[in-house]
Amino acid sequence: MTPHPSLPELASSGRTAERPAAFAMPPLDAWLYRHQSSGSVCMTAGILARFEGPAPSLPHLRELVRRRWGSHERLRWTPGAPATGSGAWPHWTPGPEFDPGQHIPDSPSPAALEARTAQLLAHPLGPARPPWQLHLLPADDGFALLLRAHHALLDGVSFVTLLRELLDAPAAVPGQRARPAGQPAGPPRLALARALADLLPRARPLPFHGPVDSRRAVAWSRVSAAELSAAREALPSGRASANAVFLAAAAGALRSAGVTGRLPLPGLCAMVPVDVRADDEGAVLGNRYAAVRVPLPTGGCPQRRLAAVDGFTRRAALKQRARAQALFVSSRPRRYGLMSEVLGRYADSPLYSSLLCSSMATHAGPLALGAARLTGIAALPPLSPGHPVAMTMAVHDTSATVTVTTDHAHRHLGARLSTLVREEIRALFV
Repeated sequence: MTPHPSLPELASSGRTAERPAAFAMPPLDAWLYRHQSSGSVCMTAGILARFEGPAPSLPHLRELVRRRWGSHERLRWTPGAPATGSGAWPHWTPGPEFDPGQHIPDSPSPAALEARTAQLLAHPLGPARPPWQLHLLPADDGFALLLRAHHALLDGVSFVTLLRELLDAPAAVPGQRARPAGQPAGPPRLALARALADLLPRARPLPFHGPVDSRRAVAWSRVSAAELSAAREALPSGRASANAVFLAAAAGALRSAGVTGRLPLPGLCAMVPVDVRADDEGAVLGNRYAAVRVPLPTGGCPQRRLAAVDGFTRRAALKQRARAQALFVSSRPRRYGLMSEVLGRYADSPLYSSLLCSSMATHAGPLALGAARLTGIAALPPLSPGHPVAMTMAVHDTSATVTVTTDHAHRHLGARLSTLVREEIRALFV
């Protein structure tokens, strides 16, 4: 999570470095790793890639993974449980070999893609090997690849990076703008103050907040690139970001679903992960993000909600705020105590944010695996304590996929909310 890679993290991007036999996890990795034991929380995250065309054979897929992912040493890391006592700090242990055969199991028996994805998402990854797996799944119009990993190992940008590297002729990542001369590399103090202010209780609990059960359900809907582009042009003041469109549509969907209540205060707030990788760290794997709280307006028409969200995201300097928070967290002492446990649970509680809302993009043109064309991706975050619903949008080439992940008790909200988000996006330009 630090803005600059540590010794182990340098190797995760393909660069060589001498490594200890085991080393302490960075603070965010450690917190996500320990989070696994919180009730029925399973910290397995994933990305689902759907393809039209013939599926590869398992031997071919394993060999492709060996060639294209073998240089990522982070994919060889195994988590180490604390030796003794609740205050012990967990560690990573690098493995000597990269063996795709251990991580790409045989194809499962045919089942509905949504059901199979939900089943795998709820299944914890064992501690005896690096915590990631790649599954080849049948689908109606072709096949799908589900990459899942413990969140302590990979974040959302890492999933997209690995997917892009696995596929044929991936487009280069767009270049980052160089930092102007004289601009400080670190975040300003104002950004740090705002980042810490984000931790004040302000979010409205939603009716479905409460314990998270051990089963999962997923539902998704598709939005065409033309529809998303038209929605981004809905503001007279200028083109809105795709992230602002998604957040405004999520707010409208929650309102239409009748779960927001009538009182304006406290308002709804989305917990939005923001990538904090430096300009030259686009391909670095790991947890390089911080969560920023964004108000979700539920009043007015769709265009007014979009204007409010777009205005806030432009004024709030989300990147600087996230980097300030990341720098603060990475500087904390490597130890656990009662206060760190309380603060860790609070950060994922309904008091801190009403809902996890995350969007991402491949930043690539058409991609393929052999003769099969990639048609879309779905982002699958873990569910946090007290938050049985999460909403995401993933953009690739000619479409965007809105996905709602829920626990089993709230599965009825999945298809409803994903459909409502799509309708809210269309309402921006119809």
